Amino acid sequence: MSEALKPTLHPAAVSAKVMAITSGKGGVGKTFVAANLAAALTRRGQRVLVLDADLGLANLDVVLNLHPKVTLHDVFTGKATVDQAIVKAPGGFSVLLAGSGMVEYSRLTPEVRDEFVRVLKGLLPRFDVVLLDTGAGISDVVLFAISLAGEVLIVATPEPTSLTDAYAAIKVLSMQQKRRHVRMIINQTVRPGDGRAITGQLQQVLDRFVSTDTGRPVRLIHLGDIPADPSVRDAVMRRQLLSLNNPNSPAALAIAQLANKIDETVLTPNGS
Repeated sequence: MSEALKPTLHPAAVSAKVMAITSGKGGVGKTFVAANLAAALTRRGQRVLVLDADLGLANLDVVLNLHPKVTLHDVFTGKATVDQAIVKAPGGFSVLLAGSGMVEYSRLTPEVRDEFVRVLKGLLPRFDVVLLDTGAGISDVVLFAISLAGEVLIVATPEPTSLTDAYAAIKVLSMQQKRRHVRMIINQTVRPGDGRAITGQLQQVLDRFVSTDTGRPVRLIHLGDIPADPSVRDAVMRRQLLSLNNPNSPAALAIAQLANKIDETVLTPNGS
């Protein structure tokens, strides 16, 4: 990777109002969390935009059952304005969707990087919080999108492969982007307390094996758990937000608690 594209923390990442929702591997419910968290934050009075930063393999439109005529690809190529690309999602928040199958976005180029920063800077004054729904893993595109965020939320499940990949992602973020902390959301937990225990185990591994310039490993902040819940699959298959499809389900209530914690500890001036 060239020095010009090395994914260090970008100067645009100056505010906690930009939050990257990411994961070490796919299939852990990252986009589901992003969409439903956006709806929950909107209900709390926040002006929320979800930007589909999974360039080339976008699926936020599928989760929300949206069929956009204008996408982020059109904005990047100058065929449309940002205002033309922003649409309202069920749940009341705004979304800026990326086009699927765009091979040109499988690698980060200076042009894509510059357009991404330009678009994001233009959005910041208009919203209280911008959620970046990134791709999974540690590709150049994913790491660059994360570098634009003041806060990182990693979604993982209790499965060993998910935790191994989450550890790898956190290690990269700690060493390359000098992240001081990362917030953890453990999805599909079986018992109360499982997620906090998993976060603690990951922290022990980081403490032992990952060293940073400061001598202190990245600190994992356990944001919360989302319990395994059959209503999630039903909502996903119906392409509906769980908060609208079944607002009193265990998973929907857990996401509402996550939104409450983010609102009170991240989006407030004295948030941790």
